[in-house]
Amino acid sequence: MTRARPTAGREARAAGSSAVPAPNPLAGELRPGQSIELLKELHILTREGKLNQDSRRKLKQVYHLYQFIEKLLDELPVKPGAQITLADHGAGKSYLGFILYDLYFKDRTQGHIYGIETRSELVEKSAALAAKLDFARMSFINLTVAESASSSRLPEQVDVVTALHACDSATDDAIAFGLEKKARAFVLVPCCQAEVARHLNQGKVLSLNRTPLAELWRHPLHTREMGSQITNVLRCLYLEACGYQVTVTELVGWEHSMKNELILARFTGQRKRSSGQRLLAILQEFGISALLDTRFTYIKDNLSDNGIPSSDVMV
Repeated sequence: MTRARPTAGREARAAGSSAVPAPNPLAGELRPGQSIELLKELHILTREGKLNQDSRRKLKQVYHLYQFIEKLLDELPVKPGAQITLADHGAGKSYLGFILYDLYFKDRTQGHIYGIETRSELVEKSAALAAKLDFARMSFINLTVAESASSSRLPEQVDVVTALHACDSATDDAIAFGLEKKARAFVLVPCCQAEVARHLNQGKVLSLNRTPLAELWRHPLHTREMGSQITNVLRCLYLEACGYQVTVTELVGWEHSMKNELILARFTGQRKRSSGQRLLAILQEFGISALLDTRFTYIKDNLSDNGIPSSDVMV
């Protein structure tokens, strides 16, 4: 005897009862608790909630940087009634600031993020988005990095200073800001350094006559690369001389970004005199001592020359 085939309705119910739920296409891509609305507003996700390759690369960089910042924030002691303050320089569209707030500050009762950006239209858009998402402890300030150090819109002390892909000397301005504000930590990803390269280029003929090492920056391409390398080495020595423990690592894989050097600095109060001496020696060796009175003013042996009272330096 031949059995009758199930009806179409019965087949559908049977299939439905055993069907496996469709996997979330964003599983493994986003952090737990991450605001989908925020990512759409930042155009990291499309309006349909999808992630394209360019956005995936940007998100990977920001998430990786967030891991380092989260650890720094967790380690900072906070006095009763006080709050952690973070200044994000060259904030742009404030990808980093918004994701930091969403993942770290949103569910805490304290903490404030200041986004500092020169393009007024981006400042206005960021402020509007923060209001829309009820991110109340975010402020956006239309100033240069250099101007922000003396602005009354920022607190006298800022705990953490970040600068993600701040171009050329803007990273140095962020360091100067942090030293002025007695920052307890720096998170820096430098970009497009050209200032030292310009100085190297100006003294190239004299250097070629003086030392064969000048061949390292004789050609314009090498001048740019050498200038970038020297710049970051000087920044690290400067921070060490000012009392910070410095770590240099990669932000993400080089396939994601060529501007990939991450400088992390934590204030310990142990000012390394040897780092200051080596910084001075490098400036002299490369014929760029003019930077001593513009970029490296907090070197202990250089304070009085630049009119900086020693009491203004954290000890």
